[in-house]
Amino acid sequence: MDFLTPELLLLLPLAFVAGLIDSAVGGGGLIQVPGLFGILPQQTPATLLGTNKLSSICGTAIAAKQYAKRVQLNWNMLKGAIIATLIFSVVGANAAVLLPVQYLRPIMLVLLLLMVTYTFLKKDLGQMHIDLKLSTNQEKKRGLAVGVGIGLYDGFFGPGTGSILAFVFVKLFGHDFLKATAHSKILNLAANFGALALFGLQGHVLWLTGALMGMSNILGALCGTHVVTKYGTPFIRKVFIVILSVTIVKFTYDTIKVFL
Repeated sequence: MDFLTPELLLLLPLAFVAGLIDSAVGGGGLIQVPGLFGILPQQTPATLLGTNKLSSICGTAIAAKQYAKRVQLNWNMLKGAIIATLIFSVVGANAAVLLPVQYLRPIMLVLLLLMVTYTFLKKDLGQMHIDLKLSTNQEKKRGLAVGVGIGLYDGFFGPGTGSILAFVFVKLFGHDFLKATAHSKILNLAANFGALALFGLQGHVLWLTGALMGMSNILGALCGTHVVTKYGTPFIRKVFIVILSVTIVKFTYDTIKVFL
């Protein structure tokens, strides 16, 4: 078939691996975005980012559905958080032209270092659900704050969104890592949808390439969610630390490269 180009044959397994990793605790973009930029250098950055969003949203949607079957989600909190994430992911995507990304990298690098150090040292973090005695109103307010923050970040920059969300749900809501990951997928899906809508309206999506990558991403997400739900919270914690460590290495390299 003509559409099965050599470039696409490289992108499909890449999307599978990205979906596999992203479904566990985020980080798929660390694989898929550099892969797109390397394999399709003739395309504009906006088009590659838009195509990444189309592929990612497919795997994230399946992962969210699979987690929702196995984990009880707090929809009272999530409803407002989803709306905030959708709105502010578009705001963040538009704001990207106002502030160069390189100024955000050092800030995110410090944040990621603190997150991975804290998780590594605090052995019981996210191992079991902790009842923080939050009222429904408090949960909604925290959900809105998370939606605003993660929407802005994902729309503006993006790498590590799933991992950051998982950590936030553990700390702010007392979730174990399995429940935190399940909730993070819902907001990650909303953020991807908002950014994809903007990229699509601006004509920055390779629809066929993104759709085929999305199918591969879905297969990876199905494999990943099966493994995660089978082995549970201790496994997710280990994956979380590994993904954050890889993210830190990449952020360090990108930051040094930009400022040298």
